[in-house]
Amino acid sequence: MSRTPGAQQCLAQLGQTGARFSPLPDKLSPDRCNLRNTVEFTALRGDLANFSVSNLGPVACPVATTFAAWARFGVDRAARQILGSPLAQIETMGSFACRNVAGSSRRSAHSTAEAIDVGGFVLEDGRRISVLRHWDDGTQAEREFLRTVHRSACRRFGTVLSPDYDSAHRDHFHLESTIGGRRNFCR
Repeated sequence: MSRTPGAQQCLAQLGQTGARFSPLPDKLSPDRCNLRNTVEFTALRGDLANFSVSNLGPVACPVATTFAAWARFGVDRAARQILGSPLAQIETMGSFACRNVAGSSRRSAHSTAEAIDVGGFVLEDGRRISVLRHWDDGTQAEREFLRTVHRSACRRFGTVLSPDYDSAHRDHFHLESTIGGRRNFCR
């Protein structure tokens, strides 16, 4: 599998995060759902240990690099500081889906694996923090944790959508790549 210098550089940067991953072959599709420079995670690195990610398919390398940094510095650290337990797993609702943005003819960032939907977090002590259950109805610490990881995502990703955006996002955070270095939208 031949990689461009930019793709090789991204894989090297991702490797520096301590994440475990496998590069995937490029797949071109007539329906504009092309997968280029994607990886598949087997584990992410926190400050103290590795943790897993569930239900995550191919992810474009630049998004994967941002996600790995957010998971370590935004999520794992917040879990330890606010909830008193390290992270064991990030539960996702996936990354790649060949589809349009709901209600439009524009392709979703998911159609090129440039977005990840995160539904919850499992802590090492066994607690599960769910966006759906704890965004509004959790304990003060659970709500603070979710808002902290949301704000952290907003500093890293181009588009971040939460339950405050609309009912379609009531159960997850939508994390999308930064396009052209611009921050797009955070809600």
